[in-house]
Amino acid sequence: MAGSPDFDLYRPAEEHDMLRDSVRALAEAKIAPFAAAVDEEARFPQEALDALTAADLHAVHVPEEYGGAGADALAMVIVIEEVARVCASSSLIPAVNKLGSLPVILSGSEDLKKKYMSRLAKGEGMFSYCLSEPDAGSDAAGMKTRAVRDGDFWVLNGVKRWITNAGVSEYYTVMAVTDPTKRSKGISAFVVEKSDEGVSFGAPEKKLGIKGSPTREVYLDNVRIPADRMIGEEGTGFATAMKTLDHTRITIAAQAIGIAQGALDYAKGYVQERKQFGKPIGDFQGIQFMLADMAMKLEAARQLTYSAAAKSERLDGDLTFFGAAAKCFASDVAMEVTTDAVQLLGGYGYTRDYPVERMMRDAKITQIYEGTNQVQRIVMARNLP
Repeated sequence: MAGSPDFDLYRPAEEHDMLRDSVRALAEAKIAPFAAAVDEEARFPQEALDALTAADLHAVHVPEEYGGAGADALAMVIVIEEVARVCASSSLIPAVNKLGSLPVILSGSEDLKKKYMSRLAKGEGMFSYCLSEPDAGSDAAGMKTRAVRDGDFWVLNGVKRWITNAGVSEYYTVMAVTDPTKRSKGISAFVVEKSDEGVSFGAPEKKLGIKGSPTREVYLDNVRIPADRMIGEEGTGFATAMKTLDHTRITIAAQAIGIAQGALDYAKGYVQERKQFGKPIGDFQGIQFMLADMAMKLEAARQLTYSAAAKSERLDGDLTFFGAAAKCFASDVAMEVTTDAVQLLGGYGYTRDYPVERMMRDAKITQIYEGTNQVQRIVMARNLP
């Protein structure tokens, strides 16, 4: 953290402001109307996928040379933030497309990039990320999924758990053990396709929030894939997985900010309309202080996240710390802001007739996935600038 931060490198420029306006308009018109139903019915937000794909916002991170928009890390944050403001489940479409495909971008061969990034850019299929297992969560290096070489092929066997958008995505970045004697340095990464023989999925998890984004187990039963689907060199998969998370934890921070912003926006409007004791409750100092704290913490989280996005774009040496810090702080803020929004609505906030209880439920997962906030603090402590 030596020296002063270069604010110009992560302050939204005019094109970022224009992007925000266009994504917000699309989200409010084509995603928000379905958010409550998506949550209530626990169904995939197909309307959001269709709208985002039509506007080329489903995977803006894909480089231009593969047919993508080539958007920078801050643009990616803005897209996720604005979609999450109206529907957290829908924001996982662009977020997980980046999570699943970034290992290929970071470490894959040129042929692999051309093949899969062009398909992702065209909207021919989403990408998911398969790291966690039933007995390997925070200790991801303890995974048991195996990949065994067989001539010009690899054969994969194992179970992956907590896989976002599993069953909907066409492509999966799968981490598997290729040398059990080397622990993390014996893990390799592969691209697995939904259509590969031996790939199947468990029942969708019944979750507290983000109910529109299916979370399922992925079963790999003698899945035989060409050797050229390995991402990078053998044994580099875990390093690629960790490097990926340095960048994508920022997208979870963006999701958390968006959820919190949606809750704050709704609460601000409500306290001006709700009257008690002869005047709007927003006129009471106790309410004003709550709103002030919510807005202050949210803006602090946003600035930290934008700073981390700039570091992601520049590949700064302290990215690991800032990625973890942004995710940890923003998700804690989102949980606090959404809980306060429910409080501000009183009994109404506790009902499903109003959106803030959904936002509170959705916010919780941001403190857990892509590394719990306890793990983020370990990561930060080991990478203090």
